[in-house]
Amino acid sequence: MLSDFTKLNTFLTVIREKSFSKASAKLGISQPAVTQQMRYIEDYLDTKVLDRKKNGIGLTKEGEQLFIITQKLYKALTTAEQQLLGIINKDITFIFSTSKVIGDYILPTVLNDIKAKIDNEVSVNVGLSEDAITSLLDKKSDMALIESPVFEDGIIYREWIQDEIVIFSNQALPKKVKNVNLTSYKWVCRDSNSHTRKLFKEYLEMSEFDDCDTFNVITESSSLTAIMQTVLHAPKDDIPTVSIASYKAIEEYVHDGKLFITRLPKHTMKRTLYIAYLKERKHDAFIDTVLNYLITIK
Repeated sequence: MLSDFTKLNTFLTVIREKSFSKASAKLGISQPAVTQQMRYIEDYLDTKVLDRKKNGIGLTKEGEQLFIITQKLYKALTTAEQQLLGIINKDITFIFSTSKVIGDYILPTVLNDIKAKIDNEVSVNVGLSEDAITSLLDKKSDMALIESPVFEDGIIYREWIQDEIVIFSNQALPKKVKNVNLTSYKWVCRDSNSHTRKLFKEYLEMSEFDDCDTFNVITESSSLTAIMQTVLHAPKDDIPTVSIASYKAIEEYVHDGKLFITRLPKHTMKRTLYIAYLKERKHDAFIDTVLNYLITIK
C-alpha cells in the first residue's frame, strides 16, 4: 500500500473533510471510489480505522495512528516533489485563468508562495468563468480558478473554497434584511452577465423576495472595484446605498469598520469555488505542486 499513496491521500482527505461525499468532490472521484479505497485500507490492515458517526467521520485508535503516519508521508512526498521540480528545472511561466473575484482578491494573496513553490514566474488572466475554461481548453493557461462550474469533457474539477455572497453598505444594516429594505435601498448593481448577480436572483426567489431587476438601481458596473468604491463613498443618509459581493472581497473593509453587511433571513448565499485543469496533465509535477498548495487554503 505504501507504494501507492493515492489511497492514503484519499484517507487524509476523508478525515480532513469529515465526509465521504465532500472528500469525493474535493478529489474529483466518485463517492463509491472513496468508499472502495477506505475498505481496501481496512482490509489491508485487517482493522477498522474509520468511525462513522451521524455528525461525520471520526477515527478509531488504529485510525489515529494511521493518520499520524500518513501525515508524515504526505510531508515527505511534498518535500520530494519540490526536489523533483528542481531536477526538472524548467524555465516556465505558470498561467492561471480566473474569474474576477478570485483573480482580483483571492489569488493575489498567495501568488508569491506559489512562485516560491514552483521556482518559476506566475501569470494571471482575469475574466469570466466561461473565459477561464475556454483558455484552459485552448491550452493558453495551466489552471483555471472559477466561481461557477462550467463543466467540459477533458477537464478535472476540484471543489476548492466555500464562498459567501453578502449585501454590503458604508453604513450599518440590520443583521437580517427584509424585502421592504431591499426595495427601498439605492443599489449599485452588478452587470446582468455576472454570476454573482444571477446567484443573488436565485436566492431572492428562494426567499420569496422581489426580483432584483425591480430594485432602485442607481448605477450598474461589471467592475467589483468600481462598485466597492462607489458604495464606500456614497452619502450616508436615511436610505443606504448597497450592493452585493463575495465576502472574501470585502472582508478587510468589514473588519476595519468601513463596510457593513447583511444577509437574507432564511438562506445563506453560499457558493463553491473550483480548481480546474486538463485531465491529460493530472500527473504533471507543476500542476500537482500548485494544486496541493491551493487545496490547503480555506
